[in-house]
Amino acid sequence: MKPLAMTKLSLKSLFKAPVTVAYPVVPREYFPATRGHIIIEPSTCNLCVICDVRCPTKAIKVDRAGKTWTIDRLRCIQCGACVEACPRKCLTNGNTYSEPVTEKTVFVVPIPFTPPPPKPKPAPAPAPAEAAAAAAPPAPESTPPAPEDPDAKDGPV
Repeated sequence: MKPLAMTKLSLKSLFKAPVTVAYPVVPREYFPATRGHIIIEPSTCNLCVICDVRCPTKAIKVDRAGKTWTIDRLRCIQCGACVEACPRKCLTNGNTYSEPVTEKTVFVVPIPFTPPPPKPKPAPAPAPAEAAAAAAPPAPESTPPAPEDPDAKDGPV
C-alpha cells in the first residue's frame, strides 16, 4: 500500500461540493408521486364516514354529532385507502411527510357541514279499492228488476 493513498482521496474530497444535503436548512424535493400525509378540505366534506370505515389502521375517526374529522398521524400509514374511497374527493395525499413530533397528538378538524333539510313527503296515494270507489259514479239506490222475456231460452248472454 502506498503511504499517501489516503491523502490523495482526502484532498479530492476537500475541494468538491458535498454529496449530501444540509436537510433541515435546505428542504428536500419530493417526487410527484410521493404519498405523504393526508390533507382534508373541510368545506367539501359531508361526514359520510366512508374514510373511517376504509382506513385499515383506524387512524381516522368521523364524529357526525360533533361535526369533527380526526386523524391520528402516528397510526396513519399513508396507504391512500381513504383518499380512494372518498366520494367527494375532499381527501388528498400531500406531497410531504408529517412533521416529526415528540408527543402523541391527534389532529382534529371541525367540519362546517349542515345536512340539507329532509324533503317533504308527498301525500299518500289512496288505496286502489278506495280510488276505484271514488272514481265510479254512485249507483242508484234501487233499480227495478228487468222484465223477463218469454222468448229467451238460456237467459241473458
